[in-house]
Amino acid sequence: MSDQIQGICWNCGQALTAADLGRETNCPGCSKPTRVCRNCRHFAPGRPNDCVEPMAEPIPDKERANFCELFEPTDKPAASPGRSTPDDLFRAAEDLFK
Repeated sequence: MSDQIQGICWNCGQALTAADLGRETNCPGCSKPTRVCRNCRHFAPGRPNDCVEPMAEPIPDKERANFCELFEPTDKPAASPGRSTPDDLFRAAEDLFK
């Protein structure tokens, strides 16, 4: 097995090798599953099925390990929609009334 960097963890940003990207493998940094939609270069929130691949099977939980045959690890951590801080939410609410 190669120790060459293959991807980045969607949750913590840890560099991942090919050995870290198995179906039942978790990130060595945060213990989250690694072979998930959010770790794939095709992941695209807002697109149908949140994927740029039109033939991809629908996967409801993008943070859960799956068997997608189109999986390709990404070298960019996924954006974290829905993980706003209270300050972000307060600023957004204030901006509504400007």
